[in-house]
Amino acid sequence: MYGGNFLTAIALMLVLEGLLPAVAPSLWREAFRKMVILNDSQLRFAGLASMLSGLLILLASHSHA
Repeated sequence: MYGGNFLTAIALMLVLEGLLPAVAPSLWREAFRKMVILNDSQLRFAGLASMLSGLLILLASHSHA
């Protein structure tokens, strides 16, 4: 059961990550260009902020279930 949930989460992540390049490629390219010039600590902070946001959304969605 948990393996299916994990695969579902990965699939959903891939769908969401592909949404912006499919809908607005120039906007995605510009965002990627800006991200490439960030230093390592800025990228780590962005990754940490993204993970924490996802965790909060996950916890909030499970608290209402």
